[in-house]
Amino acid sequence: MRSALKLEVSVPEVMEFIKAIEKTPENFSEMIRFDVREATGRYLTTLMRAELDHFLGRRPYERMRGSNHRNGSYPRRWTFKGIGEVKAAVPRDRLGAFMTQILPRSKQYEEKIVKDLNLLFLTGASTRSLSMILKRPIGRKISATEISKANVELTEAIERWRSRDLSSEHIKYIFLPFPVYPGQ
Repeated sequence: MRSALKLEVSVPEVMEFIKAIEKTPENFSEMIRFDVREATGRYLTTLMRAELDHFLGRRPYERMRGSNHRNGSYPRRWTFKGIGEVKAAVPRDRLGAFMTQILPRSKQYEEKIVKDLNLLFLTGASTRSLSMILKRPIGRKISATEISKANVELTEAIERWRSRDLSSEHIKYIFLPFPVYPGQ
């Protein structure tokens, strides 16, 4: 049987909490963000444990003779747009055969962040500038090297477009801009 958690709060405690929020509302916002990150981390961990249950074919503490077993977990950080950096525990098996599909291997943030990095890069922001700017909006620092790696696909696509064959195109005019210097 499951027992219900009962929370009792007095009116003076609520009033004290409201006054604290009025004095420093940013602390309340940070507290909510922290709770969301913690809950998201627990959710990811739970999903990966269920994924391992399915992989092994049994729940925790169920034994099968001569088969693979759970072997603890390792910490993993993952960054979500709008939430920030989340800490999760990735479960592992003794044989090292389990690979979670929940968090992509060798990536540290979701694809939406990569798209935003590409957009910012296209506007002319340097990788070093982006590295310095991004800590506040996404909740973690992204190195200039990571930004460069995220932009590889974009850079390759731009290079393919830039060096494409135009021989089959019907071009009437080509405008070539050239610098005009004062006094010439």
